[in-house]
Amino acid sequence: MNFPANLKYTKEHEWILVEGSKAKIGITDFAQKELGDIVYLDISSQGKKVVQNEIFGTIEAVKTVSDLYMPVTGTILGMNSALETDPQLVNTDPYGAGWMVEIELADESEIAGLLSADDYAAIVG
Repeated sequence: MNFPANLKYTKEHEWILVEGSKAKIGITDFAQKELGDIVYLDISSQGKKVVQNEIFGTIEAVKTVSDLYMPVTGTILGMNSALETDPQLVNTDPYGAGWMVEIELADESEIAGLLSADDYAAIVG
């Protein structure tokens, strides 16, 4: 499985790519494989501040619906609009075109508490 070293990860299977004071967030390759074919994302928290570990939306697959958890505290600036018409981008490119939201970081120190690629890989085996 693919876990890029430039990302940080959560035990709930989200990843975060920090770009200055902003960050992009999505779910891991492991998570998308466990969920199966993604059919819909519901992210209704745009423009809102979401605290670390709080639910910021849901992801729906053919067999199940799962909550999405915020890796760090931040304000959601926008959602990846491409996912509205093609949610399967999460399956085909979870670390690229399948990113879900962009946030403005509220507390950059929270990033240090997230998992490295090696730590995450050890958790999911």
